[in-house]
Amino acid sequence: MTATALITTTPPDEPLLKPGRKPKEKLPWGSPVVYFIALVVIAVILVPVAYIILGGFRTNAQITADPSGLPSPWNFGNYLDVLTGSMFWRQVLNSAIAALSTTAGAVILGLMASYVLARYRFRGRGALYAMFAAGLMFPITVAITPLYIVVRDLGLMNSLPGIILPQIAFALPTTIIILVPFLKAIPDEIEEAAFIDGASRIGFFWRMVIPLALPGVITTGILAFIGSWNSYLLPLFILNNEATYTLPLGVQAFSSQYSVDTARVLAFTSLSMIPALVFFSLFERRIVGGLTGAVKG
Repeated sequence: MTATALITTTPPDEPLLKPGRKPKEKLPWGSPVVYFIALVVIAVILVPVAYIILGGFRTNAQITADPSGLPSPWNFGNYLDVLTGSMFWRQVLNSAIAALSTTAGAVILGLMASYVLARYRFRGRGALYAMFAAGLMFPITVAITPLYIVVRDLGLMNSLPGIILPQIAFALPTTIIILVPFLKAIPDEIEEAAFIDGASRIGFFWRMVIPLALPGVITTGILAFIGSWNSYLLPLFILNNEATYTLPLGVQAFSSQYSVDTARVLAFTSLSMIPALVFFSLFERRIVGGLTGAVKG
């Protein structure tokens, strides 16, 4: 049979399949109850966010007359007042410095500790790894009083290093738990070949380990950044000077200062949510991919 005859005799709605390849089966739609529950959960999450954002475009009189109504007319003055003020941008800068410093410290220290736990054989390695794993069950709420005393004794009160150093310490367990499987999955043959080519342990670490573990490094960096950006309890205890406030703490202070100006408070709150929402939305796939790789490893 010629190719022309095969093409003419094949129905147009049945594509040609390669030998040995099975046609793709369509996935079932699932139960409507599952979709209904999912829509309800999405509504519960998005409705408060939408209310805060739209509330910033309203006046206090509109909110008092109809709390659940839409802006009519739209008032951009609340957002302009927040964006043109120095308080908001100073707090954004403080949050960015704290988050970036925490991310860098947690990733660098966590990667080095994970490399030792994953690639070296020594007595007590399992106990050390178990200690870091136990750190996941030790929230900062439990340690806030000892942390306050330590930070005060070190003279780091009312300073960004006073919140950066504890945040690095509390980000290390998550970083190590995620990175150790990545580093264990690196074949020993690659390490042996690198040593034969004259690479040192440090050279193997920088040239081979970091590129191969890059998905896990990105994931841990994103988690550390978001955790530091949204941190509230630690800055609340450590920072008492308004010039050093981070954004979550600034929202609370702004709400207390302008408690009667509800529309302006909603505008400030919605603007403070945007950086974290945008950052998480952009890197969501990186987080899922990194965690999946860690589980496979």
